[in-house]
Amino acid sequence: MSETAEYAETAPSGQGGAAPAATGSKTSRTPSPWRSRLYRWDIKASPYVFVAPFFLFFGAFGLFPLLYTGWASLHRLELTNLDDSTWLGLDNYTNLLQSEYFWNALGNTFTIGVISTVPQLAVALGIAHLLNYKLRGSTLWRVAMLAPYATSVASASLVFTLLFAWDGGMVNWVIGSVGFDPVNWRESSWGSQFAVSSIVIWRWTGYNALIYLAAMQAVPHDLYESAALDGASRWQQFRHVTIPMLRPTILFTVVVSTIGATQLFGEPLLFGGTAGSKGGADHQFQTLGLYLYDQGWINGHLGRASAVAWLMLVILLLIAAVNMLIARRLRKDR
Repeated sequence: MSETAEYAETAPSGQGGAAPAATGSKTSRTPSPWRSRLYRWDIKASPYVFVAPFFLFFGAFGLFPLLYTGWASLHRLELTNLDDSTWLGLDNYTNLLQSEYFWNALGNTFTIGVISTVPQLAVALGIAHLLNYKLRGSTLWRVAMLAPYATSVASASLVFTLLFAWDGGMVNWVIGSVGFDPVNWRESSWGSQFAVSSIVIWRWTGYNALIYLAAMQAVPHDLYESAALDGASRWQQFRHVTIPMLRPTILFTVVVSTIGATQLFGEPLLFGGTAGSKGGADHQFQTLGLYLYDQGWINGHLGRASAVAWLMLVILLLIAAVNMLIARRLRKDR
């Protein structure tokens, strides 16, 4: 045994043996009450502190404008005199429901939404089906699908305005080359709505195609193999395997596209030129977004524009409710 060990064993209790006991008493000392309370407060409050910036920004830029718009929709509030407001109750809503321009904008929004959404999603589904197979340069094709989505609304609208120009536009040149008379796309009712819809189709088809492609790649390959063993062609596999598996995704894109069509603003505004806020000389392609802008910022009736905004919110809530009902029905059918 070493001398150090012998000294440790024979050391008196008041010398070497007392040091470990003193050290142990210091390390086992309980924290003070205020430290314990601070620790508990930190554990409980830290998550709320971390998420507080989101609620602060949402309250400042989301909730407050929503509540203020609701208040303004019940008053006569003019852009030229924001300090003077008169209580009207539901008169702004009553006047809107009696206005032919509001119903015209609602009808235009519906027709443009249908003309742009149905071909857009159909073409996107076909493109996604082609990209789902092994193609040479598939990454390049996928990037190309996103190029229109990355293009600004102003650039796309100005280009399509030149394409659909009455004199010298490429679309009228193609129509004239096959023997048809040129169309005044901006002044024609259906022609202007088709032209605006074509801008929406061009910008959003690739985006929806990539959503469908991601959903298709999640479909189990065993289903396609089983269908192929049963003698199903590629078209039959697409109809009886791909489409049923993509029903939730298709429903999602329909709802998102419908919401986008309800809020359509930039494309018709830029396509209309000087009469863009009116949706043309005869309001032939004026959407709800343009009608809101025209009432609030051109005519200065902020109260009526706020009522239009809240009616648009009600429409979007109805669309969301229909989406929930259809989604629940689809889950029950599985």
